[in-house]
Amino acid sequence: MAQSLPLRLSIVNSGILSSPITSEESSSGLTRLSRYGSISTLATSNMAEGSDWYDDDKARQTDIEGVEYEIEARLPASQRPKGRYSLTDFSLMRTVGTGSFGRVHLVRSKHNLRFYAVKVLNKEKVVRTKQVQHTNNEREMLEAVQHPFIVNLWGTFQDPRNLYMVMDFVAGGELFTLLRRSNRFPDPVAKFYAAEVALALNYLHSMNIIYRDLKPENVLLGQDGHIKIADFGFAKLCPNMTWTLCGTPDYLAPEIVSQQRYNKSVDWYALGVLIFEMLAGLPPYHQPEPNPVLLYERIAAGPAHIRWPAFNPDATDLICKLMEPDPSRRYGNLQHGAGDVFAHAWFREVDWAKLRAREIGAPYMPRIDGDGDASAFEHYPEGDEVNLYGREGDDPWGRLFPDFEYMPTVP
Repeated sequence: MAQSLPLRLSIVNSGILSSPITSEESSSGLTRLSRYGSISTLATSNMAEGSDWYDDDKARQTDIEGVEYEIEARLPASQRPKGRYSLTDFSLMRTVGTGSFGRVHLVRSKHNLRFYAVKVLNKEKVVRTKQVQHTNNEREMLEAVQHPFIVNLWGTFQDPRNLYMVMDFVAGGELFTLLRRSNRFPDPVAKFYAAEVALALNYLHSMNIIYRDLKPENVLLGQDGHIKIADFGFAKLCPNMTWTLCGTPDYLAPEIVSQQRYNKSVDWYALGVLIFEMLAGLPPYHQPEPNPVLLYERIAAGPAHIRWPAFNPDATDLICKLMEPDPSRRYGNLQHGAGDVFAHAWFREVDWAKLRAREIGAPYMPRIDGDGDASAFEHYPEGDEVNLYGREGDDPWGRLFPDFEYMPTVP
């Protein structure tokens, strides 16, 4: 953050969420928005005929003669104590999420009695969908970062079938859930969450980390109402440019859609989409019937072609500057970097120092009955694969995940 920024600002604190909770909910407790899930190049290499999008996880730079060369890029050593864990250290409570590669469990430590979330990834599925590098990146990124608005990774391990990641259990659930139940957020509420996300993104970018999957589903709410950004499956060390197609289609920047190289400014573009969705209830290019071709055409056309609701004019201006189709003119990517975002008129009242210290009350307090209350998450059936956790078996894939320590198995 630029030193010249006016830091003495204070955010509007409404105390409670003023937008009503709707009663029109599905059997799962809310109406899910119909949109594409996160995608990545190697898992979707045939999504467009003739597409030559590819994954390149080397840091590269181009010299003045146009010659590309690899550059040295390293993350700082983690300041967090690194624990050694195995399944025997935890009591599995219930499943709080499922995905393409596995599931997330609420667990309780048998040692300190604290609650954690353990993300379990099936190695065979990770390899089959060509997500090995992204999975290793997630472990590396989360191990390096430490920020009040980013989920903590406490340790990782593996057995013959699965990878395990021990993380904070963030009891308040997804921002997505709150947004769907509220329909849309009042301007001060959207501002509060956007400001905390902006601080997290600026921190990641200061470490040369590009996040690449910002959306309400990946923003969790802690018991105190403050955010925790989760799911670093697409995060990557990116000191300069990268090429990989990944993210959620509604949140993809135009340069990703048009198969160009891109930098960390795509995260600021996604913040503009997030602000719009929080204020409007839907992403700016949402369509009732999913049509990827039309979606990408609208993204390429830019915010000038959005049908704008009656937002606060300052909010509209910031969204347009973040969703600027030309990265060289996009807020967050100009001479003052994130300073332009923090100093924008929409954030005029924000005291950034107090916000980062979580000294400003959140606009919504999750209704949580204790640390291990998982009522904010949907109920999922406990799959048969849970019975195979920690069991002996063949393991043709373990060598691909060298930094996930092996745990003892049971027959």
